[in-house]
Amino acid sequence: MKYMDEYRNPQLAQQLIHEIKQSAHQTWNIMEICGGQTHAILRYGIDRALTPEIQLIHGPGCPVCVTPVQKIDLAIQLALEKDVILCSFGDMLRVPGTKTSLLSARGQGANVQTVYSPLDSIKIAQQNPDKQIVFFAVGFETTAPVNAMAVKKAQELGLKNFSLLCAQVLVPPAMEALLSDPYCQIQGFLSAGHVCTIMGYHEYEPIAEKYKIPIVVTGFEPIDLLLGIQKCVNMLEHGKNNVQNAYTRSVRREGNIPAQQLMKEIFEVCDQHWRGLGCIPKSGLKLKSNYLEFDAEQKFNLSFVKMDEKQTVCIAGTILQGKKKPTDCPAFGTACTPENPIGAPMVSNEGACSAYYQYEKR
Repeated sequence: MKYMDEYRNPQLAQQLIHEIKQSAHQTWNIMEICGGQTHAILRYGIDRALTPEIQLIHGPGCPVCVTPVQKIDLAIQLALEKDVILCSFGDMLRVPGTKTSLLSARGQGANVQTVYSPLDSIKIAQQNPDKQIVFFAVGFETTAPVNAMAVKKAQELGLKNFSLLCAQVLVPPAMEALLSDPYCQIQGFLSAGHVCTIMGYHEYEPIAEKYKIPIVVTGFEPIDLLLGIQKCVNMLEHGKNNVQNAYTRSVRREGNIPAQQLMKEIFEVCDQHWRGLGCIPKSGLKLKSNYLEFDAEQKFNLSFVKMDEKQTVCIAGTILQGKKKPTDCPAFGTACTPENPIGAPMVSNEGACSAYYQYEKR
């Protein structure tokens, strides 16, 4: 196929749905671990079209949603207490910390600016030499290369007033954490095409082998997703446990080597806290020792204090683990809405609760 509308062809979609349902001789639980895929699944009604044969489980695929409360608290602390311009992607502003959000902090006088790229923060640093500029570096492997590029650019320019508050997370360790749960119901995975465009899919092969589970790399359009589900179901039905690529127009096994090399130059792997999942070993990225001058936590001597999230009716943790659906939450659509969110999955445009609010009710 050549054009985008071909990946939304309703006749082809119906054909694939029929083939999937015909080939499934039992119910299979398949998790997508990408917020963009979750929204597409709900938007196009793929989940409802495939039931009861296929149960689609929504995993921790929203980087905004899994950013730990403590990192948001540190960002708010920087914005309120230090002479800092805090730069962030827009969907982070309304995510709740322990007591408040970055948006509320801005209402209290904090200098919080929305940017579209960390490179925008470099320009702000050049324009404001008397201010410290901190970029809130949130995301999966997709955002890591450009965040690394921002650090390298700042070093080349000799900028002393730029740093990252780093909350980079890695997908494969989170998958292993989910699969290690003794109550895990996941039987197959759909892997995010944009992550694999950067990283390739070779690092998923040991996971498929270790946990005896099929993993399929797929994209974000209806036909992409249905092709990925079809491949996953076929492997499940035939007892195969390997990795297949259903997104060949973007993904290669080895991934984007220059992007990976840039990441390795600037970052190193570390343990990372995930909202709803706790601390997952080797699931994050931090700046290497020779780039610590660009680490906001080091520069401002910030301490990462483990704090319990305030108790609410929100069940975001179990939703992010795929154990519950947003509609299982007593606050969904009533006390918790996009205009008045209690939990992070209702805030982000990649969050599962946001997807259900937009599409499931319709």
